Amino acid sequence: MKTLLNVIWLVLAGAWLALGYVVAGIVCCLLVVTIPFGIASFRIAGYALWPFGRTVVDSPTAGAWSTVGNVIWVLVAGIWLAIGHVVTAIPLFVSIIGIPLGIANLKMIPVSLLPLGKRVVPTDRPFAAYGA
Repeated sequence: MKTLLNVIWLVLAGAWLALGYVVAGIVCCLLVVTIPFGIASFRIAGYALWPFGRTVVDSPTAGAWSTVGNVIWVLVAGIWLAIGHVVTAIPLFVSIIGIPLGIANLKMIPVSLLPLGKRVVPTDRPFAAYGA
């Protein structure tokens, strides 16, 4: 079932959202100071491309710098990516088959706003970030 949802997601929303994250990551990597933002953006692009069967957890090694970085990220790119999630979620809710995809899209908004200090792990191993 996860594979079917991921394929439908990829066609209806995943490719466009992942492209937005990749563009944000490329721009961040061009500016040398913001390379950590670019790496986080590429990580979230992979999650936006194939989200079902994976989840986002807090990284146990994230410190105060990730909080500072998240504030900068929200102002520079996070708000635009979150708006992209809302805009793509609305048409997904129109059809019956798109409702789970719209819900997944809205669940991705927190990580699009605050990507630093997060890890993407399989849903069957939610404590993988903690070494378990």
